[in-house]
Amino acid sequence: MIKKADPLGYLSIVLHAHLPYVRHPEHDDFLEEDWLYEAITETYVPLLQVFCNLHADGVDFHLTISFSPTLISMLQDELLMTRYVRKLEKLIELSDKEIKRTKNDPVFNRLARMYNEYFLKIHDTFVNRFHCNLIYAFKKLSDMGHLELITSSATHCFLPLARVNEKAVYAQVKTGMETFKKSFGDYPPGMWLPECGYWPGDDEILKEN
Repeated sequence: MIKKADPLGYLSIVLHAHLPYVRHPEHDDFLEEDWLYEAITETYVPLLQVFCNLHADGVDFHLTISFSPTLISMLQDELLMTRYVRKLEKLIELSDKEIKRTKNDPVFNRLARMYNEYFLKIHDTFVNRFHCNLIYAFKKLSDMGHLELITSSATHCFLPLARVNEKAVYAQVKTGMETFKKSFGDYPPGMWLPECGYWPGDDEILKEN
């Protein structure tokens, strides 16, 4: 018989953040880098805005976020972050032009104004509030006790397929842990297995690291 005081279960909210490495300094504008810029604009900065608002409202929230080493590296790359700000400024410029172009069309003009306000707010948050350093922003929320930050394997490698060479699995895990420590100051309390892929014996490598 279940007593009223006994929990029926537990809820663990875990968000997984990963993007492939898309840094291309040989080009001034590279299409694949837009994956990163769109993720920052539409996911990472808005997520931080929600977290900061919850904290300001006194909401005692807790959740776990994993950051893959490739994403960590890109979010701390000066070239990519400079390009991201430039991308935002172009979007703001475009939305300004759309406001003027659609001045006689109430429906599309309202849409253009909405995007203009959105991009301006994202730009202000990223540049002025977080100083182009989202890793620092997430770490600050972690230090407050709201977030538990974990990592993933070095290149988000599907570990069961890498078992043909156990040293490769070890290197993936070890590099992931070290990248996290270098960026956040300490080893993570856990690791997200890419695509939730597990192979017997991986737990020993995780335990060792």
